[in-house]
Amino acid sequence: MTQYKIGYFVGSLATNSINRTLSKALIKLAPDNLAFTEISIKDLPLYSYDYDASYPPEGTAFKAAVEAADGLLFVSPEYNRSIPGALKNAIDWGSRPWGSNSFARKPSGIIGASVGAIGTAVMQSSMRSVLSFLDAPQLNSPEAYIAFKPEIFDAEGNVSDSSTAEFLGHYMSEYAAFVARVLDVSAEGHIGDLDPMEKAEK
Repeated sequence: MTQYKIGYFVGSLATNSINRTLSKALIKLAPDNLAFTEISIKDLPLYSYDYDASYPPEGTAFKAAVEAADGLLFVSPEYNRSIPGALKNAIDWGSRPWGSNSFARKPSGIIGASVGAIGTAVMQSSMRSVLSFLDAPQLNSPEAYIAFKPEIFDAEGNVSDSSTAEFLGHYMSEYAAFVARVLDVSAEGHIGDLDPMEKAEK
């Protein structure tokens, strides 16, 4: 069985983030052929194209971590009906300098938990638009908008509700299969890289 290296992002910087708890649950329920490494976003300065001529070590390390992954998984809350600022900042770092988009052709999954009923649906819609522009293929089905219930998830990511565990396990199995399909196609021939943020900078 082929092993795939998955870099995952937790979109919240909060110590007790429910999305960090969700990420632990997803890792526990994932197929054995996925190996996970968190790609941290907390130490990146605010992005500016002034950095493009000489990237700081934090930006260089972040891009290297993204590029080393076979696939990417975004586990994020929704802030003000959109992507949390720290996560969007990290994505901007990874997309630059111009012509050096680290997200291109990386099979990606988007999932998030919220205490509200819509469970990050609007954030995920915004994220799909961004990742599409960055040429990052996305798992479109199943969609996963998690209404977080603290009595179901413990601090280590164990899930006590069988139907929730089954759904999350199914999501991760589908994600694993999606990563394999995308990488198989990529091995046969690459589509040209995009130039992220070009329109914004030109």
